[in-house]
Amino acid sequence: MDFRSGAAHNEPLQLALRVIHIMEDLGANAWVGGSLASSIFGIPRATQDADIVADLRVEMARPLVERLGNDFYADVERIAWGIEHRSSFNVIHLATMFKVDVFLVGRDSWSKREIERRRSVEIDEEGTQVLVTSPEDIILHKLRWYREGGHVSDRQWRDALGVLLVQGSRIDRDYLKTMADVLEVSDLLEELLEEANS
Repeated sequence: MDFRSGAAHNEPLQLALRVIHIMEDLGANAWVGGSLASSIFGIPRATQDADIVADLRVEMARPLVERLGNDFYADVERIAWGIEHRSSFNVIHLATMFKVDVFLVGRDSWSKREIERRRSVEIDEEGTQVLVTSPEDIILHKLRWYREGGHVSDRQWRDALGVLLVQGSRIDRDYLKTMADVLEVSDLLEELLEEANS
């Protein structure tokens, strides 16, 4: 899929890149995840939120807020709590009210593999590169969110299916099946594969 044609006009992506660059300047790993990632590797859909995955340390919370400046609403205590508990937090771009959700990378073996498997993607005609969650890990995340949401989020399911369909034979199905078993979503993956093949 050629995501580049709309990248310059994709406000959530541009905001995600701003926040990612600040985090990288602070010495953190950060990359695009969630629905932005599934739009890059799958079927694009409109969103006013941007999802970032990051490996931050608690001492980065205050410098992050300072670097975001007056353009964003950011609560240093909420950010520090999210980092400490390996949970999530968000910052809001005040001019557009778009939200950037930041998910802290875990400390488990899957999270370590997710960092190693990130993809560098060209997103515009100027050759701008951005790190994005791998297609396989996007699918796994979407299936987990689908399960945690009580199997009712068509959006999560469609995102996962879109990545699977667009990537086709490029998907590492062995990795998908191995990690789906670890993450206890093997049944959902089998259902997704069946739907993709139908």
